Amino acid sequence: MTLNHDSVGTIRRANLLLRLLATAGRRGLALTELSSRSALPHPTAHRLLKQLHGEGLIVQNDETRRYLLGPVAYELGLAAAEIFDLRHVSRPALEAVSAETEDTCYFVMRSGLDAVCIDRIEGTFAVRTITLEVGSRRPLGVGAGGLAILAACDHDERERILHVTASRLPEFGNLDVAQQREAIARTRKAGYSLVKNRVTLGVTALGMPLHDSMRRPIGAISVGAIDPRMREQRRRQIANLLREQVLKIEKGIRELNSFVFER
Repeated sequence: MTLNHDSVGTIRRANLLLRLLATAGRRGLALTELSSRSALPHPTAHRLLKQLHGEGLIVQNDETRRYLLGPVAYELGLAAAEIFDLRHVSRPALEAVSAETEDTCYFVMRSGLDAVCIDRIEGTFAVRTITLEVGSRRPLGVGAGGLAILAACDHDERERILHVTASRLPEFGNLDVAQQREAIARTRKAGYSLVKNRVTLGVTALGMPLHDSMRRPIGAISVGAIDPRMREQRRRQIANLLREQVLKIEKGIRELNSFVFER
């Protein structure tokens, strides 16, 4: 069956609403917020939400009237995770980096306009830095992992992402698009991202992107530590370590894709 243009447009708009709800977490979003952030007319957003609710993809809090992802969305996520779960590919690399640095390491994956924390290994150093919870989402460009991914995108895609996420940036240390462009330029020049006292005061994080077989940035690994542990010489050492582990993860991703699509 071939979908007509209207059907494709409906699917895209519904998908946009689901992605927005995924960024909201347990707090959820009100109809007015969803309409504003999606740029969909209020009646259109309401109609789509009603349909998604009927399919169990979203739920609505009876007291607050805010919408959240529903049980069917959870079930679909579990089913997809069995096929595309990259944690078993990335975890040995995270463990190696954490053991070497004694600092907390993160693995984030791109999800539309966001970077989602997929895995984390806490460091053994006495002062630990936990800046990301597994499952949390941030706009691409926020945090070391998200910045590494955004900087690895081509120019036109970066500008599109910055345009769409601009309104969300002030929530993270009063970031703005101009600051993000400067950070992107520094990241591309250095070959890795460096975020110091931006999202979390007193914490410096360093990240490096992961690419798929088509050289598209799909994720990143990063290390976060208190500022005194991130002097220039140690940053170079960590960057070299991340670069080594990124190559191993990318090799594992290629092998996983071959296994999935050749069965």
